[in-house]
Amino acid sequence: MNYFSTRDKSLKFSFKDIFLRGLAPGGGLFLPSEIKRFDQEELNNLSKLNYVDLATEIIFNFCKEEINKEQLKILIDKSYSSFKNKEVVNLKKVGDINLLELYNGPTLAFKDIAMQVIGNLYDYLKIAQKKTINIVVATSGDTGSAAIAALNNRENINLFVLHPHNKISNVQRKIMTTIGSSNIFNIAIKGTFDDCQKIVKELFNDDDFRSKINMSGVNSINWARIVCQIVYYFYSFFKLKKDNICFSVPTGNFGDIYAGYIAKKMGLPINKLIVATNKNNILERVINTGEYKPHKVKPSISPSMDIQVASNFERLLFYVLGENDQKVSLLMDDLSKKGFFKLDQSTIQDIKKDFEAVKINDEDTQLIIKNINDEFNFIIDPHTATGFGAAKKIKGLENIVVIGTAHPYKFGDIVKKVTGKNLQVPSNLKMDIDKKEKFDIVENSNSQVKSYIFDKLK
Repeated sequence: MNYFSTRDKSLKFSFKDIFLRGLAPGGGLFLPSEIKRFDQEELNNLSKLNYVDLATEIIFNFCKEEINKEQLKILIDKSYSSFKNKEVVNLKKVGDINLLELYNGPTLAFKDIAMQVIGNLYDYLKIAQKKTINIVVATSGDTGSAAIAALNNRENINLFVLHPHNKISNVQRKIMTTIGSSNIFNIAIKGTFDDCQKIVKELFNDDDFRSKINMSGVNSINWARIVCQIVYYFYSFFKLKKDNICFSVPTGNFGDIYAGYIAKKMGLPINKLIVATNKNNILERVINTGEYKPHKVKPSISPSMDIQVASNFERLLFYVLGENDQKVSLLMDDLSKKGFFKLDQSTIQDIKKDFEAVKINDEDTQLIIKNINDEFNFIIDPHTATGFGAAKKIKGLENIVVIGTAHPYKFGDIVKKVTGKNLQVPSNLKMDIDKKEKFDIVENSNSQVKSYIFDKLK
């Protein structure tokens, strides 16, 4: 299987190539030349598998030329061996909502599910065998800690994590900044997550810099992240045993819900994918009006979604624009030069065949957390609460699964404010977050970040 770019279908890259690069030449995102579609008999066979075996079957379709299936299963099994739940995720009922808990990993967020696999893929593909790899990643709160947990103490790998200074929760920050291994560098950028992401993209597009430091990336633009996230859509469908299932997904960078879209393209009978946003609602606006116009990021109580440039949306555009790479390029040029682009009504309707979109503000998010606690004696985090809120707002849909993206302990301050409860440290959090923190504050400038990285690599 080859991989091409959303902005250039003529490109041909291997899975190992795109795993290392993350971002395609010219700024596009990688997509596979083919997407396996399972027939009913194959779906029936997949439904009998445990999580590790299911993950092996699905992920193998995207890397079969370079990874032996037996070795892939061993790698996946190793990746999930530290998870609290043997089946990696768990599906439970909260009232009439099905909650898929994805925060059983070492840093209490769904990002662990892909990142633990990615950490082991670096070893399996021998990417850092002869030359040190320098991974640069932006985080809105959870990706950074998941990457650190996956890559901490790896030989010949350095990890530089950019997070927005004072714009993530204290626990999110502490999980990242208290590990302290010599190959981990935490950079607090004086700006927003969008600023962090913009810097990382600029560094990837700087061929000279990327080559000099042997740069790689693990943001949600890395196709390997998407591939690993596809699995739990299949798993929850098989557990629920209902057709026309819907998923309500707290969404910032559009990676998690895009994995659901790919699951649907692979034959999973998903009805609707519900995009749940907070006040930073660029995705809700573009899906409902066609206008993609980033505004200034507004701080919220669901900080991992405080994003106005949802990078993975470009992958959806490629398909709804008839797989026309030139149309995608033109829209991305408009975004770069004009600050926005506008979709026509036909494209909006194509998107709405698969997606609904809802904005949940901070006040409603707090009320949802309170009501769930009062009615069911169950605590959810602010991001998951937006998923609950969106599921309630969309009428006429059945069999809704809300994606639980993070453990409420990571947002203990807001939970305490709303419910009065102090949450205990979860047993699967192995880090000592009371240790001394280690991070450096850097200006919102790609030249400053370059200088920082060069200085650390001396």
